[in-house]
Amino acid sequence: MKNFPILFVLLFSGCFAQKDKIIIFPRQTATDHVILKPTVDKPLKQLSVCLRSYTDLTREHSLLSIAIPGSGKDNAFIIYPKPPNICHVFINQEEITFMVDPEVLAWKHTCVTWDSETGLVQLWINGKKYPRKGTNKGPPIGPEMCVVIGQEQDNMCGGFEVGQSFVGEIRDVHMWSYVLDPQSLRRFSTGYDIVGGNIFNWISGTTEIKGGVLEVEAAST
Repeated sequence: MKNFPILFVLLFSGCFAQKDKIIIFPRQTATDHVILKPTVDKPLKQLSVCLRSYTDLTREHSLLSIAIPGSGKDNAFIIYPKPPNICHVFINQEEITFMVDPEVLAWKHTCVTWDSETGLVQLWINGKKYPRKGTNKGPPIGPEMCVVIGQEQDNMCGGFEVGQSFVGEIRDVHMWSYVLDPQSLRRFSTGYDIVGGNIFNWISGTTEIKGGVLEVEAAST
């Protein structure tokens, strides 16, 4: 019985352990989406976003989109693949196109970083760095914003189109208020030694599920 307090603490803490999850978008719709609630208290001059996705879509689709208040501010930040070998990134309404390796039917790890002062945008897919590209040295993003996975926003948290919807599975979405260094990006792509996002962490961050989207424990898949 001398070990009872220790055992109790372990059992008690286990009851409240945060579990990894996978978000499933089972069909193409103009309604199914998930809203992320990042902790942003000042405009973002830099941003890094990483996530994993799994889909057999052959059409263009939105993985993650950020809209901010104001007319024409729906494309503040978007990750928008167009299989088999194109990935579009939008920053402050400006479109940047990357030619990437052809899609394969497997989990894909995507990271995008942006620096407003230099205008540089980086795309990493499955640990491979693609040539950096430049955008106009635009204004910071936020702090008020709507972050959505699975749909492209034509207005704040809405204006979705069926033909741009994501169908498949998404997990491990993280957001940072700075540009991740190459070593961290490579480590993150392997799933090891992960330091979660400082403004949105997939394990502890708040999400709001809309429509027919399903959430399952990662261990059950």
